[in-house]
Amino acid sequence: MSELLVRRVVAILLMLISHSAAAESFSVGIVPQHSPKKLAEAWQPLLSYIGSETGHTFHFETAKDIPTFEKALSEGKYDIAYMNPYHFVVFHKNPGYRALVRQKDQTIQGIIVVPRDSPFTQLSDLNGTKIAFPAPAAFAASIIPRATMQKEGINFTPVYVHSHDSVYLNVKRGFFKAGGGIYRSLQATDDDVKENLKVLWSSQAYTPHAIATHPRLSEEIRGQLLNVLTTMAPGGKGSDALNSLKMKGFSEAFSADWDDIRALNIDLLQQENP
Repeated sequence: MSELLVRRVVAILLMLISHSAAAESFSVGIVPQHSPKKLAEAWQPLLSYIGSETGHTFHFETAKDIPTFEKALSEGKYDIAYMNPYHFVVFHKNPGYRALVRQKDQTIQGIIVVPRDSPFTQLSDLNGTKIAFPAPAAFAASIIPRATMQKEGINFTPVYVHSHDSVYLNVKRGFFKAGGGIYRSLQATDDDVKENLKVLWSSQAYTPHAIATHPRLSEEIRGQLLNVLTTMAPGGKGSDALNSLKMKGFSEAFSADWDDIRALNIDLLQQENP
C-alpha cells in the first residue's frame, strides 16, 4: 500500500472516529394519547428525519398511561419530550424542561364527545352520568371540561381510562355516555371509532403541546434541533414526517407562550401526584 493511500485511509478513519464521537443518543418521550404502536408509527418518521439531519440518534419512548408519563417527566427521564400545556407549566419548574417548539398555527381545545346517535345536545344533559377521561391531569381533555361542568353545577362521576383512544372507544361501545378528548386526538383515532362519535361541547382555545428539552441538553444540541424542526414544511423539508403527524410544521417556543395556562392557576397535578 502506497504512503499516499495509507494517509488517505488514516484520514478517513480519523474522520469517522470524530463523527462517531460527536454523535449522541437521546430519548424522546411522547405523551401517551394513543397506543404505543400508533404513537411509534406517527412519531418515528420525525425522529428518523431529525437523526438524518443532525447525525444523532433519537429513541422513541412513551409510557403505559399518562400518570406514568408524568412520573417520568418529574424524574427527568426523557431528554426531549412532547407534553401537554399543563405538563409543560409544571415540569418547566422542576426538573426544568425548556420549551423548544410548538405546533405551528395551532391551538388546543378540549372536547366532550358522545355517541353519534346520542340524544344529548348540551353539557347539562350529562348531569348524573359517568364520564370517561384520559387522566386527571390531561389538560384540555380532562382538566378543562371537568372544571367547566363543575362551574356550571353539573354533577358527574369522572372515570380515568388511561388514554384518549380508550376514551373514544369506550364511548363508542356505549360503556360511557360521554368522554373527554381534544380535536387532534379525535381526528387521529381509528375511523370506525370517530365516525360513530360527535362533539357535544368544545372549550376555548389554548396554547398547544410543547416539545421541550431537559436542561442537561447543551445549547448546541438545542440549536441543531431548533433549526431542523423550524425549517420543516409541507411539500418541502421533512414533509413526510409532518404528514405522519398530521401537522403543518413547528414554531420556536418560549416559556411565556404558556402564560395562558399559568393564568388558570391549576395545581391539580401537584395535589394528585405529590
